[in-house]
Amino acid sequence: MFQISNAVSLGDWEIELSAIRSQGNGGQRVNKVATAIHLRFDIKSSSLPAVYKERLLKLKDSRITSDGIIIIKAQSFRTQEQNKDDALKRLKEIITAAMIVQRVRRVTKPTKSSQRKRVDNKKQRASTKALRGKVI
Repeated sequence: MFQISNAVSLGDWEIELSAIRSQGNGGQRVNKVATAIHLRFDIKSSSLPAVYKERLLKLKDSRITSDGIIIIKAQSFRTQEQNKDDALKRLKEIITAAMIVQRVRRVTKPTKSSQRKRVDNKKQRASTKALRGKVI
């Protein structure tokens, strides 16, 4: 079981993990060891609540395909186990970030004094730049 929050968890069968070779510069074991992890998670066929699925599918994230599959490639670490933990942590971050509701911004007007200060500052800059011109 992969725990997302107190109420939401995913089964191990829902997350597909496969080991692949990492990209980057060569080393002594570059062609022998598959340390990178390729994680695939199908949003539509998962056991997530409908609200989670809906919000995840609406996200504008390059890691989510048009078919509703989250693809994460973890290759920052040298061991497969660390990369697996990293990929699962990033999946959890995507799912929890989808549930955060942005507060609606209330439109406000600038105060009279802030408008006056802004115009005074612009006039001061203009006079400073005018003094830089050619002397006749």
